[in-house]
Amino acid sequence: MAERFDRVWLNARLATMAGPGLGLVESGAVAMRDGRIAFAGAMAGLPHGWDAAERIDCTGRWVTPGLVDCHTHLVYAGDRSGEFEQRLNGAGYREIADAGGGILGTMRATRAADDAGLERQSLPRLDALLAGGVTTVEIKSGYGLELAAEAKQLRVARALGRLRPVSVVTSCLAAHALPPEYAGDKPGYMRHVAEVILPSIAAEGLADAVDVFCDSVGFSAAETDVVLQAAARLGLPVKLHADQHANAAAGALAARYHALSADHLERLDEAGVAAMAAAGTVAVLLPGAFYFLRETQLPPVAALRRAGVAMALSTDCNPGSSPITSLPLVLNMAATLFRLTVEECLLGATRHAARALGLQAVCGTLERGKWCDLAVWEIERPAEIVYRIGDMRPVQRVWHGHP
Repeated sequence: MAERFDRVWLNARLATMAGPGLGLVESGAVAMRDGRIAFAGAMAGLPHGWDAAERIDCTGRWVTPGLVDCHTHLVYAGDRSGEFEQRLNGAGYREIADAGGGILGTMRATRAADDAGLERQSLPRLDALLAGGVTTVEIKSGYGLELAAEAKQLRVARALGRLRPVSVVTSCLAAHALPPEYAGDKPGYMRHVAEVILPSIAAEGLADAVDVFCDSVGFSAAETDVVLQAAARLGLPVKLHADQHANAAAGALAARYHALSADHLERLDEAGVAAMAAAGTVAVLLPGAFYFLRETQLPPVAALRRAGVAMALSTDCNPGSSPITSLPLVLNMAATLFRLTVEECLLGATRHAARALGLQAVCGTLERGKWCDLAVWEIERPAEIVYRIGDMRPVQRVWHGHP
């Protein structure tokens, strides 16, 4: 009996992101059944006598996996353009924070917003990401810094995944900053996160992972360890904001817990690189924040390459240091600022980004059995996705087989 598919994309050039390099296939096809890829490869390899309910002629367009944005803070209320203007006029991070701005400014606006308000403000940011080809997005909390507001952020993140055709993964980042209720008592707050916030969030099934800002302007490795131990007890995977502003040995700490990823990493040292390589922890590079904060210390890309650490890329969409809602733009930044190759950039927004979320079995490459998440591009070569600045969008975005 001939094999029947729900939908087949024909006459495509594929960048499967599987196998060596970008896994390029000329004269390719992708076949979908029940929302999953049933075939991806050369058209000549399609089963003899196959049929499909719908055939889509790509007329030589390139098809990649849907993009994966593996580090965002896109659910928040308020705006920090005023702080941006202050920085341009010479104000420093500490000065702005002491005046009530920074993360705590967004915290106040987010606490004050109800679910509907947060949803309304966050949807345009999500829609912009989707327009750029994103089919899977991670969304963190971290602007509540108390149980009720953290749960609210995560509820809204889950709701966004029901309102739009996108896979949403959530991370509880209650350990993002010290709330005013715990001023001067970081250890006390971290115990509260470990003993009260995380167990409640886990009981409600609101978080898929736990994140901590382990840095000189966040929490120390010892303070972070308290929260990571709690996550381990609850069976939740972990990831870290690590070594962005100073070397806090966060990369090595992440590796000790076999973290899915360690993110930022501008001040990661050789010991941290080696530990991440041994643990299989993904390095998530965030060039948007590097650019916006006018950083000068590059992440150790060459050391990560030598050690074989997978490098993912993400927008870090947030109101204070990376108000970016285009993942293709971030790929250009990674190539230009960090000197990543085209191959590293494209793998960083697909295969490696999926691995940074623990989703490598279901997305990130065009392979049989994975969700049929696609981006179809009107380009001559894959390098164009990285090359263009600010106007790169697919002509078709497919999520779970549905255009």
